[in-house]
Amino acid sequence: MGLMSPDEPQRAPYEARFRAVLRYIDANLDDDLSVDRLSAVASSSKFHFHRQFSALFGVPAARYVTLARMYRASCRLAFRREQSVLQIALEHGYESHEAFARAFKKSTGQSPSSFRATPDWQRWADTFAQLHTVKREHMHKPPSVSDVVVRHVLSTPVALLVHRGAPERVGDSVRAFIAFRKANGLPPSRSATFNIVYDDPSQTRPEDYRFGLAAEISAPLGPNEHGVTESEIPAGRVATLRHVGDDASLFRAVAFLYSEWLPASGEQTRDFPLYLQRVRFAPSVAEHEAESEIFLPVR
Repeated sequence: MGLMSPDEPQRAPYEARFRAVLRYIDANLDDDLSVDRLSAVASSSKFHFHRQFSALFGVPAARYVTLARMYRASCRLAFRREQSVLQIALEHGYESHEAFARAFKKSTGQSPSSFRATPDWQRWADTFAQLHTVKREHMHKPPSVSDVVVRHVLSTPVALLVHRGAPERVGDSVRAFIAFRKANGLPPSRSATFNIVYDDPSQTRPEDYRFGLAAEISAPLGPNEHGVTESEIPAGRVATLRHVGDDASLFRAVAFLYSEWLPASGEQTRDFPLYLQRVRFAPSVAEHEAESEIFLPVR
């Protein structure tokens, strides 16, 4: 076991205070996020807060707040089609459609209406990359081996849409799957939501990448225009890890299962991909409150 460096006992509480600021921002995107408020959350002097935040996270606090607000707004534009642009603008503190449109275009390069109609997913991913990097690297403590539970699960019949192509374009498949669920009376409140993680985007050519979107079903599917088919998540032993937080940290937890838990466990993987059950997810809840259960099939 390595020795703790002399400054670690002092650094850990310091970093914890600023991680609390990140969680506070996510939970209060509709409210006042002034330097006075955020510095109080960090128990820091407002005269030094901006420099501390930037030094720790590599992005100014005001920029981080703007990115967090615009990311949530973009998700609602793309995936909550029943909400008008004006409703979304008002929810995010803008007094008019025009003010929101200017700010949104400045952040993403598209107007809200244009993004809703035909999102430029690559530019969207690039716009919010810095936000996700901060969340992935700083917002949550990494899991531990004791958090993983091995158990047996029953088979689950699902409606499955497999996204094929660049990971940045998964949003198009998500929109199609949402439309399918609405048309077939399969809302998340009554039909469990799963993702099947066939491929690692860092190890797969964009044109070969696959990602499964699934919803539990209790009756056969009829013909549909969305490319959704009947499938099954098989019964068997699984290593499970509960995760609370955004997707950036979720896939860090997935990496932990492979890199740390699996080699130490003595278990061997089974012939089915890792999959997730989305218990609660954004934009229905704040990103830091999203809940997922990760399933790694083992023999």
